[in-house]
Amino acid sequence: MKQKELFNLLDNIQEQGEETVKSERILLIDGLNLFFRNFAMMNMVNPDGVHVGGLGGFFRSLGAEIRRMDPTQVYVVFDGAGSANNRKNILPEYKSGRDLQRITNWDAFDDLEDEHDAKVDQMVRIIQYLKTLPVKTCSIDKVEADDIIAYFSKVIPQKPEDKVFIVSSDKDFLQLVNKNVIVYRPMEKEFYTEETMQEKYNMSPKNFILHKTLLGDNSDKVKGVKGLGSKGLYKKFPELTERDLTLEDIFTICESKLKEHVVYARVIQSRSDLEKNYKIMDLDNPMISKDDEKYLNAVVNSEVPPYIPEQFVAFYNQDKLGGMIRNVEFWVKEIFEKLVIKK
Repeated sequence: MKQKELFNLLDNIQEQGEETVKSERILLIDGLNLFFRNFAMMNMVNPDGVHVGGLGGFFRSLGAEIRRMDPTQVYVVFDGAGSANNRKNILPEYKSGRDLQRITNWDAFDDLEDEHDAKVDQMVRIIQYLKTLPVKTCSIDKVEADDIIAYFSKVIPQKPEDKVFIVSSDKDFLQLVNKNVIVYRPMEKEFYTEETMQEKYNMSPKNFILHKTLLGDNSDKVKGVKGLGSKGLYKKFPELTERDLTLEDIFTICESKLKEHVVYARVIQSRSDLEKNYKIMDLDNPMISKDDEKYLNAVVNSEVPPYIPEQFVAFYNQDKLGGMIRNVEFWVKEIFEKLVIKK
């Protein structure tokens, strides 16, 4: 669903209510996803020859998303140190090989180590910048950003009118879509609502976890069922388009059709692997501890961080980002000042 269509729909729903209720519009940013997209696309160096594409592009994109969503609250969430460990304990090959790949094709970096150092330096600097803005930044050791965002999407909306916008190109978030949660995929410039999921996948968001479980995810090194593709999925499991299913329902369907096609037998034979796939992809049950939940609840209930625009501008000038953000003093005021709670 495109922006104008979606926001017209949301405005109409609010106007049709019996009384005007102030609703919250919460923006949840997948921080590393936003950074890596900019780092990979923006081959920019400052006058000192230091690569700054990921740094400047991150804030330019963050500002664009705030303009687009007009949120009342903003959270930027990052993976914690060792974030993949819990899933690797279940599936050792999960996200294997990612650190061995370069994500750019430029000659700005001499080698993989040089590129890695640039990523780390820019990420550290991004956190320093964020501390000057009225947005909540969150990260927990051994927890992936996906799990934190999934938890926030459940606990932050307090009223039926509240809307959560998750910004990420990661398709895993599509399983979280419901009446309160909308996923925005920047590469497509598309808002995924329940209606969008029906249009694009011919299934409810609740079944998308099964779609991912059966087909696998090459980017995360999660194997699907051999011989089963996206087109064959609907032919072999038309039930996915008809009603909400569980993984156990899939196994039951396969048992009843065991002799009809080899794919059904492969599903049964791969039961243990598919259960692992499902567990590591299931954001409806995020991998966070009770202590993590307490910490995240405290983040939700905390005050908006101090807004220090002059420090943001000082950092910007120190890093010699030049024209990456035009008229940065006006930009930072226009984008972030409205997020400060007036008392």
